Order: sequence, then C-alpha cells, then structure tokens
Amino acid sequence: MKAVVQRCLSARVEVESQVVGSIGQGFTVFLGVAQGDDTACAVKLAAKIAALRIFSDAEGRFNLSLRDVQGSALVISNFTLCGDARKGNRPSFTGAASPSEANHLYESFAKLLSEQGVPVARGVFGADMRVHVENDGPVTLILEA
Repeated sequence: MKAVVQRCLSARVEVESQVVGSIGQGFTVFLGVAQGDDTACAVKLAAKIAALRIFSDAEGRFNLSLRDVQGSALVISNFTLCGDARKGNRPSFTGAASPSEANHLYESFAKLLSEQGVPVARGVFGADMRVHVENDGPVTLILEA
C-alpha cells in the first residue's frame, strides 16, 4: 500500500462536475493498493498518517499532527501509484490489486483513518476524478506499508 500525502489548506474532488468530497486544512491522500496488500497494511498506514507530524508549531518546527491541528483528510484512490515504468515508456499496472480487492482496502483505510479521530472525505473509487488541492508548503511525502 502506497500513499502520497500532501499537506493542504483545502482540497476537493469532483466527479462529473459535482463535488463529491472536500476538506479545509489537512491532508490530501492519494492511495494505491498493490497485490499482496491486506488489512494490516491499512491499519499501519492509517495510524501513521493520523500521527504524522508535518504541521508547524509556534516555533515553526514540524511538531503537530493532523489530529493536533484538527485537520481532515481527503482520500483518493489512485491505482497508478502502483505503476512500474522502469522498462519502456508505458507503465505497467500489473502490480496493482484487483479492483474489488483495492476498493475493499481503500474503504477499510478510510474507515480506519476516521477511527483515528480524523474526519475523512473521499473520492469515488474507479471514477474519473478532478482533484483540486491548495498545497501548503508544499509538503509532500510518500509512505508505504
């Protein structure tokens, strides 16, 4: 399981020109589910993201977590994170989990993150989405579980 986490001031996702999820301050999380990922991966990653200290304290140091700043998370499924472009110019996505397994783990991850005390908004699994992110920093991390 791989996540690209972007600290943001606000973010929203649209499907067919309709906003389906939006947040204020927090994280935009692009989540890729690979073959072999399981619920244990989702548990570990949700706990890590909820506790990740990448918000500045009064001294300007990365000391505050998403929960500390009462932020939210916009979670977007993104199978292309599992792409492999080491050979040729067209990525292979054979390492991505099947759609049914990926959707199950995407939903599990979002629920687990919510159970960590983080309000969660979502995109629509498998949909063609437009994601609008107002990056803060920018601060972007790639996490794997």
